[in-house]
Amino acid sequence: MSHLNKHVVIVGAGIGGLSAALRLATSGYHVRIFERQSRVGGKLNQRKMQGFSFDTGPSLITMPYVLQELFQDANRRLEDYLDLIPLDLTCRYFYRDGLILNAWRDTELLAAEFARFNPHDGEAFYRFLAFTRTIYQAAADPFLYHSLGSPLAVLNTFIQYVLQGHPGVVDELSGSTMLSRLRAVFAALSPATLDDCVRSFFADEHLRQLFDRYATYNGSSPYKVGAVYSIIPYVELADGGWYPRGGIYALAEALERLARELGVDIETSCDVRRILVERGRARGVVLADGRVIRSDIVIANSDVVTTQSQLLPSAVITKRALRKLKALEPSCSGFVLLLGTDKQYPQLAHHNIFFSDDYPAEFEDLFTEHIPVRNPTIYVCATTRSDASQAPAGHENLFVLVNAPYLTATSNWERDAPAYRERILNQLASHTQIDLHDLRAHIVCEAILTPEDFKREYGSNAGSIYGLSSNARMAPFTRPGNRSKKVHGLYFVGGSTHPGGGVPLVMLSGKIVAEMVREDH
Repeated sequence: MSHLNKHVVIVGAGIGGLSAALRLATSGYHVRIFERQSRVGGKLNQRKMQGFSFDTGPSLITMPYVLQELFQDANRRLEDYLDLIPLDLTCRYFYRDGLILNAWRDTELLAAEFARFNPHDGEAFYRFLAFTRTIYQAAADPFLYHSLGSPLAVLNTFIQYVLQGHPGVVDELSGSTMLSRLRAVFAALSPATLDDCVRSFFADEHLRQLFDRYATYNGSSPYKVGAVYSIIPYVELADGGWYPRGGIYALAEALERLARELGVDIETSCDVRRILVERGRARGVVLADGRVIRSDIVIANSDVVTTQSQLLPSAVITKRALRKLKALEPSCSGFVLLLGTDKQYPQLAHHNIFFSDDYPAEFEDLFTEHIPVRNPTIYVCATTRSDASQAPAGHENLFVLVNAPYLTATSNWERDAPAYRERILNQLASHTQIDLHDLRAHIVCEAILTPEDFKREYGSNAGSIYGLSSNARMAPFTRPGNRSKKVHGLYFVGGSTHPGGGVPLVMLSGKIVAEMVREDH
């Protein structure tokens, strides 16, 4: 087979790049990865301090079947590389009015919890799951499992779904009919926002805020993002969430181990300065140390905007194309506190959300004013609830995250970070359901990550965490594709390209790119 002699270079060892490498190595390609950081994983990374271990990127695994399929394709068992722990309590929500909501993995327990807030909303939860499952069925094939293609190709995919369904991709609805599939397509393409969709099901404002939060999973606003993204809560609440023993970074380590077993050459602390383009084709990369690495195929796991503006020759990417690319709205970024404490706070679950009392104002600050959120919702992850090895005995490792605006000309986190840290700690202490007033006194080690850090360390456009936002109504159709239109043999993988951000979608982007490479070469 001709592809046995094909050489592939991948820029970046993030989850998308590793996923693509595994699939191509399994097919016989010679794959080399060059990673700027000292370890693999990209934004899915880890920091250790004084016996504490902190995951610094994603904190929850969903859609584990995507991961299982990746290992199966390599003739391996996921269980031999990674121990995934199902979380009985997906998240604990703390509201400003003193209420607490436990989001249980068990759907009956969760429905009962919703009914405790509003009797109508317990039953509405089942209707919401049924509705979002139909959207997932309709949208999964064109938006998650294949390259997006042209609007006409997407339309054709929807037509085929209405006529025949998507057998072999997702489970079909019991008793699914052409009419029900047609309704699912209309729901997926609805001009309604996620917030509109949520309000059509749930009466209680606490629950509306809970479901609106899922827009932040891809760095967007629930008041702008389309109703099709209701599949995000569907995936988590219908299938549950998992935690890999040893921390989320154990996922990156598992992928690296398998990649090396398959013969993938991974070189860390190695910066790619330029992608070689000869006669319109990608022919390798130039490294910071001067080495020229030639290849038949180049896959960029770096941010798409950064790749095209900084790694491609100016003759390839026009100013007009760059302006168009930079006009796409970045996702939000994040402000992170890594806090090691010598005291445990048993009222915290593994995942916790401390909601603000003015959710619309948060997203106004994020995407209109572009300022640090004045009244932020705060996420706190305490992995010691599931894995005591992540902190010394009797201690706590707290990952604290607040959504932050992507970087603009007026951003100054060197100036703002200290005061913002105090704002966050004050707001946590002000919640009456849990006693965190002494948190400062028990911090024994600490680190702060700002949007500037995400830009500097990972080359992310404007410090964004999830690549591009999905706030524009046509965002699913305008996200950069996985194949370069200008340079033959150049492909894009990761959260800044199709199908989007988040661990499972990034792994699916690796699958899409690997299939493209096999088709093209």
